[in-house]
Amino acid sequence: MAKNYVSNSSESPRMFKSNLLEPLSKVHYSVPLFIYIPVVVYFSWKALGPGQMDVLHYLGFVALGLFVWTLSEYSLHRWVFHFHPKGKILERIHFIFHGVHHDYPRDRMRLVMPPSASIPMALILYFFFSLFLGNYQLAAFFPGFIIGYLFYDMTHYAIHHANFKSGIWKTIKQHHMLHHYQDPAKGYGVSSALWDKIFGSDFDNKKSAGEKVVNRESEMETAKQS
Repeated sequence: MAKNYVSNSSESPRMFKSNLLEPLSKVHYSVPLFIYIPVVVYFSWKALGPGQMDVLHYLGFVALGLFVWTLSEYSLHRWVFHFHPKGKILERIHFIFHGVHHDYPRDRMRLVMPPSASIPMALILYFFFSLFLGNYQLAAFFPGFIIGYLFYDMTHYAIHHANFKSGIWKTIKQHHMLHHYQDPAKGYGVSSALWDKIFGSDFDNKKSAGEKVVNRESEMETAKQS
């Protein structure tokens, strides 16, 4: 297994000299749930209020939001988080946004997006979607998009710290572990490999290679605990 990381420790390395900025780069994995579940409830209530939207139309726009999230997740990871920076400033920005995660893939405090980044991004995307959707359509679409984001964040944390024995979750974990430990230029989908298959960035012989990577990671974790 190629060593494409600096440390597999679950501790958080310091990123900023500033005592103000450093805490903003860390977050407990549960925090997005407390922030965004109320957002989902509010917009769902707004969409489903009296005389606004029937349940079937609401569910349709929620499904659309989920679908758009899957493509957004893939696109952000591939073309934004994995862009090739030139110059010290861009290299530093890249490290802050995503490079640190590849250097320290098991850092427990940097596996979900901190509110300092996710809230501005959510606001920008909300106003972007408002250019194409009506008021009540957006109120139904946005919960689906946010649910997709929350599923991504919780999945990302789980596949780095949970030991799945079988089933779909083990398959998802294998896919992401190959991205980290074998080839970071493939496997950009985290919660789903759908767009990797469509855009040709999936792994060859993924099952056998994924088994080896996950087993090796489990061995390293067992060695640390003993």
